[in-house]
Amino acid sequence: MSYRTPVSDIAFTLKHSAGLKRAMNEGLYGELSEDVVDAVLEEAGKFATTMIAPLNTVGDKQGTPFKDGAVTMPPGWKQAYTAWVRGGWNGLAAPEEWGGQGLPHALNSACLEMWNSASMAFGIGPVLTMGAIEALEKHGAEPLKQKYLAKLTTGEWMGTMQLTEPQAGSDVGALRARAERAPDGTYRITGSKIFITYGEHDLTENIIHFVLARLPDAPPGTKGISLFLVPKFFVNDDGSIGARNDARCHSIEHKLGIHGSPTCTMVYGDKGGATGWLVGEENRGLNCMFTMMNNARLAVGLQGVGIAERATQQAYAYASERKQGRAGANGSAPIILHPDVRRMLLTMRALTHAARAICYATGTAIDRAHRGKDEAARKAGDQRASLLTPVAKAFSTDIGTEVASLGVQVHGGMGFIEETGAAQHYRDARIAQIYEGTNGIQAIDLVTRKIPMMGGAVMHGYLDELRRTVASVTETNDPAFGAAGARLGEAVESLDRATTWLIGKLDKSPDAALAGAAPYLRLFASAAGGCMLAENALAESRGGIDGGGRVALARFFAENISVQAGGLETTITEGAESLSDAALRGAT
Repeated sequence: MSYRTPVSDIAFTLKHSAGLKRAMNEGLYGELSEDVVDAVLEEAGKFATTMIAPLNTVGDKQGTPFKDGAVTMPPGWKQAYTAWVRGGWNGLAAPEEWGGQGLPHALNSACLEMWNSASMAFGIGPVLTMGAIEALEKHGAEPLKQKYLAKLTTGEWMGTMQLTEPQAGSDVGALRARAERAPDGTYRITGSKIFITYGEHDLTENIIHFVLARLPDAPPGTKGISLFLVPKFFVNDDGSIGARNDARCHSIEHKLGIHGSPTCTMVYGDKGGATGWLVGEENRGLNCMFTMMNNARLAVGLQGVGIAERATQQAYAYASERKQGRAGANGSAPIILHPDVRRMLLTMRALTHAARAICYATGTAIDRAHRGKDEAARKAGDQRASLLTPVAKAFSTDIGTEVASLGVQVHGGMGFIEETGAAQHYRDARIAQIYEGTNGIQAIDLVTRKIPMMGGAVMHGYLDELRRTVASVTETNDPAFGAAGARLGEAVESLDRATTWLIGKLDKSPDAALAGAAPYLRLFASAAGGCMLAENALAESRGGIDGGGRVALARFFAENISVQAGGLETTITEGAESLSDAALRGAT
């Protein structure tokens, strides 16, 4: 089945539960109008549906052949990417000073979902370039900006993010790549990196690598890491492409999914060292890289949403056509009429819509952090974005795999057959829970760094907002909402109690807090996602919109998914001891 961009659902969620409309009314985006937002989403949807989506199966089957140090992208890939660049999509949210359009990060988030729904292997490449733009714009010296930012902003050149090494994995502080100071103020980089997305390809004439390495006199651990800009080809003063740098792709990985995305092992220093330029300050590279990583974490969350949306569309189409068994008086009924199939389909749709709302709300918070009218407003936006980012990344990618798996189940035996396409969604989705910080790391970040911010005040302020949503649902007295208000209220209170318990354990019993981190993140999303769907439903109800189904979907989420909050709370507050005991008794 072909992917069709759900522009109306995307626009509605962006404006209402994600808060874009309120931000526009407050003047956060200047003279930006809803008409412009709608036009951008409509055009992005057309491009995703007509230009990128047809490449998804091609990329999966053809892969990215590697020969003589070069990667050849799948047929049609370069033409689509060139058209995408000409459409200005790479610089949608980039600064106008460097050729971008300066549009909201939240709007770009919606577009990122579309690119990844159309083809996750295509969509991940530009994500790294967008992160490189922000890192260079924020931390780079002016000569580097002048030489590289314009071409990165347009997408004429692509960027990479290079942290991981074979011995280090997620422990960035253990990296061994070396940087030596050169007399001319540049640095010579030697070493290797693994799992480098789009480290080599033929989409652009140059690739700008952002590489973490350690200076000889650097302190140990993460405090001794520096960030370097290392171009594949040198750039002459007139902007033309020069000689090849001492950096190369050694091999590509043979992966479970996203076959159209080249994942490379990179080698630096065959001829004495690749030339690099320092970004930011020496030994402060991780701070600079986090600018890229935070953007990438939200973008990867949107990959989860994108793949879930595509799997859901395909499952609904199949279930509407496939006839099997009887449903009531219907002989040889479409399987969508069977209650268990409807349960799976509604679970897929509800999880997808909740994850979308969380990601878009994170995008709006990032906009507030950048565009707020005063320092207090910008700080509040940054705190909200910091709180939501690990949830957006981890929950959305968790449900991406869950929804894709349910999609296979809806197809039955045909889901296990590659020709239907359901299996590809499942294979593609699985990586997103791993890269850009595993979901376990996201949960640890949420519990140990984010909920204790400002003595817990940031989290408790968010809980108050969720309670206001619950009150609004309850006050409608609309029977269509069923028990949604009560169930959401219970979920929010479970989240509150679990938050207090975890903050109390961080100093006294940190292992107990870590044991509860992953279920806490899921509890957070079960409450917040349910309330965001309720906000969509309230907006639909107040606006007299008929046929959107948002009230029914919010009720389903509250009564079938948010109700899991109580069990998750129990796991958090009572499960740590059994985990420790099992380890002591050799169960692990």
